[in-house]
Amino acid sequence: MKRPRVFVTREVFPEALDLLSKYYDVEVWDKYQPPPYETLLSKAREVDALYTLLTDRIDCDLLSQASRLRIVAQMAVGFDNIDVECATKLGIYVTNTPGVLTEATAEFTWALILAAARRVVEADHFVRWGEWWRLRTGWHPMMMLGVELRGKTLGILGMGRIGSRVAEIGKAFGMRIIYHSRSRKREIEKKLGAEYRSLEDLLRESDILSIHLPLTDETRHLIGESELKLMKKTAILVNTGRGAIVDTEALVKALREGWIAAAALDVFEEEPLNPNHPLTAFKNVVLAPHAASATRETRLRMAMMAAENLVAFAQGKVPPNLVNREVVKVRQPGF
Repeated sequence: MKRPRVFVTREVFPEALDLLSKYYDVEVWDKYQPPPYETLLSKAREVDALYTLLTDRIDCDLLSQASRLRIVAQMAVGFDNIDVECATKLGIYVTNTPGVLTEATAEFTWALILAAARRVVEADHFVRWGEWWRLRTGWHPMMMLGVELRGKTLGILGMGRIGSRVAEIGKAFGMRIIYHSRSRKREIEKKLGAEYRSLEDLLRESDILSIHLPLTDETRHLIGESELKLMKKTAILVNTGRGAIVDTEALVKALREGWIAAAALDVFEEEPLNPNHPLTAFKNVVLAPHAASATRETRLRMAMMAAENLVAFAQGKVPPNLVNREVVKVRQPGF
């Protein structure tokens, strides 16, 4: 029997490719940049499976032309780059890699919070670019003043796995925890003393606002000009969720006019971020290149989970991390 073919849209860990090669003929895109859409479309027409990243646009036009395609295995928690509804109608399985990046993302969120609150990046530049040297003073009572976190209010927007872990760490810092989510999280409330708030009250009360939402039609530009104006002038906005949850133009205006004190961002509406973007001009903004899950341990687990989803499908099993569960009614798993 002819083996199914899978196209892997970026270089991943050899352990994942070795596992895939036991069940698939594997082709890997060997360039650092993602394959152009036309290349991706061409490959999708030829293969039985795709192993994708968030930067790959898997729209309905592509899916409709991929007559052999049976599964798209995404190496990410999010899947807003994939038209899941269209895939389901066509009987194409969509999987993701949830859970494995919770610790890495929560830890990185706290790296951003601390960097913004204590002006770590600004302080590094102060030393590295010679400003400290030029001032000819080793210490001054008013130099590089930041914000102490103990006793402050941490607002969590989206109390899922990652948001919950960020809140747990915040509790260890002695912070008061408030949150807004689609549903009440009674266990988290009991465990951490967290308090549920409406979105408006969350914005008004938070000293640190940390965003942990998926990108949907409802969450796109959820944080815009009117929402930013509700925040404290001393507040810090942190986003490790999705860039488009925050209206970038509104955020730039908020920072320029002093509606909030600072921001720390790992995600952006357009990635990669242009070095001439207005956000790069602010000293009180910490920027990272979508790196929250970037530990070797986490990225390896993500790569293996995506491969394991593909292996399960090849074995005629429902993949363990199936996004569109209703697809099983359209087509049984397997080739």
